[in-house]
Amino acid sequence: MTMSPLPMLGFVAYSGTGKTTLLLKLLPLLRARGLRVGIVKHAHHSFEIDHTGKDSYALRKSGADQIIVGSRLRWALICEHEDRGEPSLEALIAELRSEHLDLILVEGFKHEVFPKVEVHRPDLGHPLLYPDDPQIVALAHDGQLRDMAPIPTLPLNAPGDIADFVVQLVTKNHDPD
Repeated sequence: MTMSPLPMLGFVAYSGTGKTTLLLKLLPLLRARGLRVGIVKHAHHSFEIDHTGKDSYALRKSGADQIIVGSRLRWALICEHEDRGEPSLEALIAELRSEHLDLILVEGFKHEVFPKVEVHRPDLGHPLLYPDDPQIVALAHDGQLRDMAPIPTLPLNAPGDIADFVVQLVTKNHDPD
């Protein structure tokens, strides 16, 4: 099943490993390469993007099911719904305006089936995910691995190398020929 007509790549790891930190470094590098990137990020809890004291927050708390907040520079859609369980990656991707994007990067959703890069910090003591997930196509790490990985390894502290890998991977996997 294809979730998106666009190239898509996930970044997965245990919480606190640095997925967001890596994406913050990758985004300007990918943008500099001419890519328009959409992000889908998994959140584990209830979260707020509008805060107490903001009109959008007051309107949402008063019962609005959907609110669009817009300005000259950006707009955001906030949708409220009853607890239906965790949203699927496919459902969230369907909400993106893919005609304005070249690539979708996903943070989290490690149990979904799509290509992923594992972010690993050996010093944190977590086991590697890639041996149990054939969808992990590369391992970005910042230390010594006990064994050589059978997938490409990338230096976590060299985001330019990771950006090159992302561009190469999405170009190879979405070549029209």
